[in-house]
Amino acid sequence: MRASVIQIAVDEGESVESRRRRVASLVREQAGADLVVLPELWTTGAFAYEEFGREAEPLEGPTYEAMAKAASDAGVWLHAGSIPERDPEGPLYNTSLVFSPSGDLAAAYRKIHRFGFDKGEAVLMGAGAELVTVRLPGTVLGLSTCYDLRFPELFRALVDAGAETLVVSAGWPERRRSHWTLLAQARAVENQSFVVACGTAGTHAGVPQAGHSIVVDPWGEVLARAGAGEEVLTVEFDPGKVATTREQFPALKDRLLGLEPPRRP
Repeated sequence: MRASVIQIAVDEGESVESRRRRVASLVREQAGADLVVLPELWTTGAFAYEEFGREAEPLEGPTYEAMAKAASDAGVWLHAGSIPERDPEGPLYNTSLVFSPSGDLAAAYRKIHRFGFDKGEAVLMGAGAELVTVRLPGTVLGLSTCYDLRFPELFRALVDAGAETLVVSAGWPERRRSHWTLLAQARAVENQSFVVACGTAGTHAGVPQAGHSIVVDPWGEVLARAGAGEEVLTVEFDPGKVATTREQFPALKDRLLGLEPPRRP
């Protein structure tokens, strides 16, 4: 499988429409890849809280349309990062979109763990409630977004649902970059899965971004890592290594906690 991770900066001087066109062009340039991944809230910036309401759009809004066409034009599976979604009957959501190579929506994931404690995303957006996996030829994606990375129970639940490649779309801050790398590798090792983690570059609303998007194999080995600036990180990996790793070192079979207790005869 060939994956392209598009690490972009969110320039506050660039209009959202201009950024959509730029990102769509970058996606089209990845024709030949199997999977393309974009970062979290790239239309606004993950820390530009005041923009969430102004730039929120319905699920099938302009970003949906632009990314569906880009996926179809390139013939790729596209994890189009996330958008501030305006639900006409509810709050805003931080929602990730996945498109098939034909441009059809394959999945939408509303971020479960919202960052900010008592401010920002935590109070401006609603929490998702559903795990989401997507079956691709050769692997099953498990979807997560940024702050989700700190909650291992989410990833274990995705693995229980069949996930083999864990995708993290993020706008992770530079001041906690060491956590980004550490947690990406930890999620790969403990779940014996690939982790494909895409972050942003530059500065959003005065918050320097970590960059350093990363792809990790089921043994925790880093297959590829971006730098701090804008970059397209491309890596090839064998999805079959997940099954091989789980067979060679069957740690997941020794789980005792978090499982239903055995029923008495």
